[in-house]
Amino acid sequence: MKQTRSKFSNWFRNSITARMLIVGFLLLVLLIPLGFVKNLIQERAYRQTEVVNEINEKWGNDVILSGPIIKIPYKTYKKETVFNKETKKYFTKTNTIVHHMFVLPEKLDIQSKVTSKKLNRSIYESVVYTANIDFTGNLPKIDFSDKDINSKDIEWDKISLLVKTSNLKGIRNTLEIKLNEQSLKMNPIYDNENLNTIQSGFIKNISESTNTAFPFSFNIEINGSESLKFIPLGKETIASMESNWHSPSFDGKFLPEDGSREITSEGFKASWKILQINRQFQQSFKDDLPNLTSFAFGTNLIIPIDEYQKSERSAKYGFMVIGLTLLVFLLIQLVSRIHIHPFQYVMIGLALVMFYTLLISISEHSSFFKAYAIASASVLLLITLYSRAILKGLKFPLLVCGSLASLYGFIYIIIQLENYALLAGSIGLFMILAIVMYTSRKIDWNKED
Repeated sequence: MKQTRSKFSNWFRNSITARMLIVGFLLLVLLIPLGFVKNLIQERAYRQTEVVNEINEKWGNDVILSGPIIKIPYKTYKKETVFNKETKKYFTKTNTIVHHMFVLPEKLDIQSKVTSKKLNRSIYESVVYTANIDFTGNLPKIDFSDKDINSKDIEWDKISLLVKTSNLKGIRNTLEIKLNEQSLKMNPIYDNENLNTIQSGFIKNISESTNTAFPFSFNIEINGSESLKFIPLGKETIASMESNWHSPSFDGKFLPEDGSREITSEGFKASWKILQINRQFQQSFKDDLPNLTSFAFGTNLIIPIDEYQKSERSAKYGFMVIGLTLLVFLLIQLVSRIHIHPFQYVMIGLALVMFYTLLISISEHSSFFKAYAIASASVLLLITLYSRAILKGLKFPLLVCGSLASLYGFIYIIIQLENYALLAGSIGLFMILAIVMYTSRKIDWNKED
């Protein structure tokens, strides 16, 4: 029995196949703590999202603005035959039903200046902004002759204006629309749609004899977060946006005009021009005003890849880092004939896993670069000193240190890249494979010591 154990122990200790099986098995085992680290990163990222949403909700959520829109009530008549129980005769009754026509502007010009800043709660931060927006343009002459609506049925004294927004509580000024020489105050009304509605008082001095367009203007100051978008209601909609935020993402149905985008480290400028033919809705609607948010355009004020995203991307390369590091030790063991115990492989693997917990914990209180530098330097020092005790001498420990440092540097570069991450990663992995193949070319894999 002892002889059998001795033979198995010798094979387990000296066989190249056995060593490779052991290292492969340990690599799979080390995926368990690495998985826990990935879950930790996701949990912290989810917590960050919760806190950011709380900050944004108190300051003001994303903003979508739509308006102004003319709301015109008109009457229709429906005859109904009714039976009178007393006279036992039928008679015709005419019911008056009030409908509404919604008319969009002829021309709409939107000029917005967006001042952004960061708000912090504990270790988390969110980007919020205050936008100062000027709306100007022309509302069309009211003429429904082509819609079978008699001008006598229009309630001229009850015509009003509507403005819709997704963020009513973010408005910071008293909203008034100047229409010709009138100043119309805006007040919120109940609306069961996604956009909150603000309605003006009734427009004065307007009748069927009025045959001119109505110039309008109003200013709105509003707090928001994440994005600012507009709906192109005009037959011709012109918009411009200027901000001190350095990382905009132009989003929505329409992109800025070519050559109008200017993005620097101090902010950005952009402008849009949208014609009626560019969008798929008409200039007037009967009875119901549809939700047109799918046609919105504007800008997302995004934070470039944050610490949790970078940490998560780093952890995705964890299998490669652990696998290649253990492979380096295995090759050293095969070349130098120095025995490395499975327990020592486990310690080296756990040290590599600790890199990610150090990275995420330090990055919550500092920049990602500092966190990455501190975490990688700590793990490099730990593994180099540990390998110095295992491998004796300085040659192989320095090789381990150089290999691991190159690997961490390579991964950091990939994380910073966006458009070329896949290309750089593919080239790097190809070079690593070539180095491993070159290094292992002289090993006699058929030999069992």
